[in-house]
Amino acid sequence: MLSRLLDRLAGSAGPADDLPMLFSRLPRLETERLVLRPAVMGDAEDIYAYASDPEVARAVLWEAHRSLADSRDYIRYLRSQYHSGQPSNYVIVLRETGRVIGTIGFMQWYPEHGVVEVGYSIGRAWWGQGIAAEALRRFLSLCFAQPSILRVEAMHETDNPASGRVMEKCGMRREGVLRQRISNKGRQVDVAMWAILRDDWLCLQHGGAEAQRPLR
Repeated sequence: MLSRLLDRLAGSAGPADDLPMLFSRLPRLETERLVLRPAVMGDAEDIYAYASDPEVARAVLWEAHRSLADSRDYIRYLRSQYHSGQPSNYVIVLRETGRVIGTIGFMQWYPEHGVVEVGYSIGRAWWGQGIAAEALRRFLSLCFAQPSILRVEAMHETDNPASGRVMEKCGMRREGVLRQRISNKGRQVDVAMWAILRDDWLCLQHGGAEAQRPLR
């Protein structure tokens, strides 16, 4: 199914044609430990289990979920995004248990520039196990299978360097710091900007190291 979808996308007229189709029909993606798939209403309890943790919510723009209803509302939002062909998230499922342990997906899309922004969050119980990097690497492979995507970028608060290490493991390069770029929970915070270009990704797939060198 994925190969057929990508074939159709590759033959489309441009970014205004292909990415909304992808956003509305996010294909199931798999890695050794994970499954990335669209959210369903039955995921609410798993999402609430990690999204209610204030420490998980500290460095992201959403508030910690206060009730199961918040998690259900979030899933309804995701599904409305799928239906309308707008950028949205996958849920990250741990294959071993079948539990949803986080999300990853498209935060923004700049069709005139061929750029998408990725974001992700993982439950605290699974931090430090390489899971975020495993999910991000698979997500990047999907992005660069789309002819219209030339650059994938991501940001993290500068006091959350662990997120930057995830991006670095996947070949993204730190491009600089945007001072007081966002307002988050009453704080105006600095964020680090990271990105990977299509050429960087192709170089990495062929064993090159050029894309991993830090910018000066």
